[in-house]
Amino acid sequence: MATVQQLAGRWRLVDSKGLDKYLKELGLGLPQRKMGAMAKPDCIITCDGKNLTIKTESAVKTTQFSCVLGEKFEETTADGRKTQTVCNYIDGALVQHQEWDGKENTITRKLTDGKLVVECSTNQVTCTRVYEKVE
Repeated sequence: MATVQQLAGRWRLVDSKGLDKYLKELGLGLPQRKMGAMAKPDCIITCDGKNLTIKTESAVKTTQFSCVLGEKFEETTADGRKTQTVCNYIDGALVQHQEWDGKENTITRKLTDGKLVVECSTNQVTCTRVYEKVE
């Protein structure tokens, strides 16, 4: 089982499935979904004990949040939603759970065959994004 430190590093998006349907389910309009589809982000994860930082960089937009594992915090998402978020490390996966306006979204990051697999899920609509480590 991977440790949270094994998720640390710079990861580059290489594959994405179901993004448009997932973004639509989150309530994003067509222009925002097209911008999301164009972005080929790098995901930079750093973890120092229980302190976690996740930065998502692309030519379109860069976002970042830092938190303490297991503690709820307010996050502003890339599309501008203000969420109550908590990140936990559960069974080899980094699980980010967001709540806002009575809605929920879960982002799970885990290592599979040396790749960072990110599953985003809301209302049974799931998007899977695969990242490779940048050396």
